[in-house]
Amino acid sequence: MESHFFLLRCFLLLASAACSLSHPSLLGVHPLDEKYYSSEVIKCKDGSKSFSKDRLNDNFCDCPDGTDEPGTSACSAGKFYCRNLGSKPQFIFSSHVNDLFCDCCDGSDEYDGHIRCLNTCVMGGNAEIGNYNSKLSQQASFAGKVTKDEVKYEDLVHNLMSEYELKLDIDGIGLRLAIILQVVLLAFIVFLWRFGCRSRSKRRRTIELKEI
Repeated sequence: MESHFFLLRCFLLLASAACSLSHPSLLGVHPLDEKYYSSEVIKCKDGSKSFSKDRLNDNFCDCPDGTDEPGTSACSAGKFYCRNLGSKPQFIFSSHVNDLFCDCCDGSDEYDGHIRCLNTCVMGGNAEIGNYNSKLSQQASFAGKVTKDEVKYEDLVHNLMSEYELKLDIDGIGLRLAIILQVVLLAFIVFLWRFGCRSRSKRRRTIELKEI
């Protein structure tokens, strides 16, 4: 049983690493936002400016809202997405990235090699591994950081918005189908009406010819 558990942890760790290595510039990006970052010129989500794709996660803050730096700590307002395979995914502020404290249970937020985070996702939670005293000394300089409950709330809002957008797409498809069916039905009724008019006209002509 323990060997199976160990193999499962290794598989999840390798899968998480493979996802990060296959798209290194998309580190910290939510899967639903990958399409948003696929174009060569990307617009800041607050609409303030645009940036080229090669400036994504280049450790320099171009967008005030942190759109261009989801995977680094360059923008204090940025959001880093923890995939946490085997556990619950979550958002953390990008200022938590590479801060010598393991915020993501898969350890993806500490990738610079200064600290080694164990993947504890299959254990059902985040492991607070690292230099705790160092974290306490840094809390004064990060007074603007939100609590984990607030971050989880933002993750919940993001998921609800994604589900709402998907529902709108489905409703839009249903509405278009309903309109198409109504048009087809209307065309069929018009066809039947014109066919009936022609039939009655032919009968009248036949009766008139017989009377003559």
